[in-house]
Amino acid sequence: GFLEDGILVQDISRTRRHYLCSWMFPCDVMAVLPTELLCLLPGVPRVPGVPAARVNRCLRVSRLFEAFDRCETRTGRPNTFRMAKLMLYLLLGIHWHGCLYFALSAHLGLGVDPWVCPSFTRLLRRYLHSFYFSTLVLATVGDTPAPQREEEFLFITAGFLLAVLGFATITGSISTVIVNLSAADAAFYPDAGPVQRYLQAQGTGGQLAERVARWHQHLRAQRKLPAEWEVLQHLPRGLQAEVAASVHLPALRRVGLFRSWEHGVLRQLVLRLRPQVFGPGEFVCRRGDVGREMYFIREGHLAVVAEDGVTQLAMLGEGLYFGELSLINIKGNTAGNRRTANILSIGYSDLFCLSKEDLAEVLAEFPSARAAMEAKGRELLLRMGQLNTGAEAAAAIAEAKAEQQLQELEVALEGLQTQAARLLAQLEASALRMALRVQHLE
Repeated sequence: GFLEDGILVQDISRTRRHYLCSWMFPCDVMAVLPTELLCLLPGVPRVPGVPAARVNRCLRVSRLFEAFDRCETRTGRPNTFRMAKLMLYLLLGIHWHGCLYFALSAHLGLGVDPWVCPSFTRLLRRYLHSFYFSTLVLATVGDTPAPQREEEFLFITAGFLLAVLGFATITGSISTVIVNLSAADAAFYPDAGPVQRYLQAQGTGGQLAERVARWHQHLRAQRKLPAEWEVLQHLPRGLQAEVAASVHLPALRRVGLFRSWEHGVLRQLVLRLRPQVFGPGEFVCRRGDVGREMYFIREGHLAVVAEDGVTQLAMLGEGLYFGELSLINIKGNTAGNRRTANILSIGYSDLFCLSKEDLAEVLAEFPSARAAMEAKGRELLLRMGQLNTGAEAAAAIAEAKAEQQLQELEVALEGLQTQAARLLAQLEASALRMALRVQHLE
């Protein structure tokens, strides 16, 4: 196929026309011609060796590079492919150099001096000796016989120069692979070095630095990606939603709160979730703190502990959520927007975090989801004894009264708008009559 406006065209007839009109068609025709058969014709001078008559195959080298580029772009392990391609280039370069060495040895005479290839009877032994000699030269290892003739001096000097160039190329390729690996890790995982250096500079290292190091090790070992939104930020919003939904929606559906919510709400919600990982013994929130986020447990276990920080009152596991009471404005909530419990992470806990602003934006677009969340929150506050029913009723009456006053103001505003429109019409009519009288007087 070929690309047309960025879309892959696989129609056979269109592909055929596109290929026949391209510059690759004559090159491919020349490359597949059996030029080695010309050596069999009578009267044609014999070419020393069939491979020399097949040099037209080198016209396919552009196809080879195109295949390499496509494989490197589409494979899941591009750095491994680059290393394999580099090793292929090395073997091919040593092979070609060994062939040139054997050709020069055959020209000078096999076995005439210690530098040229010995006159072994087996062809495989001659090839292995030539390959070994070229490996020593191109690897700049040395330990080769001293050249005796001018041709040998020139060949060995050219080989050393090629070895220097090849060594520089190999070093650059390997350094590029290492840099790419480091860049790939930095794109997903935060670097623990700056935090540890900061703690050492402030003289507060020790156990705290070890906790930071263990947290970073856990992220890499369990393949947790806290910086995934920085990776997806360049995608269009629709594609971001597709990627986020494919990764996080199955975990989000395990949350009991969202099982009855429609798919559109979850798609809007999944774009606003931020993954967070808490370590062992770390408090997610404390009682009395101002609540700015709510959390959904993706993996791990958390404990609701008493004020002493040790006594466990309840356990929270996968699929549960907490912190919503301080984000939604439930009438009669005596705690207001303060946390009502201490939540402690038992081990490493993987949570989804949703901010108050994002939650309000989603619930404003989907009133049914807001009503469901408020009903669950009211039920929880009743069990905890933190819902003042009298205050809730008074708030409902005040809201109804405010709604009635708002309706009265709207009616009064409509009356004022009608009177203003009538006065404006009278003013325009008076101005028209005045203009007509002035015109009549003139």
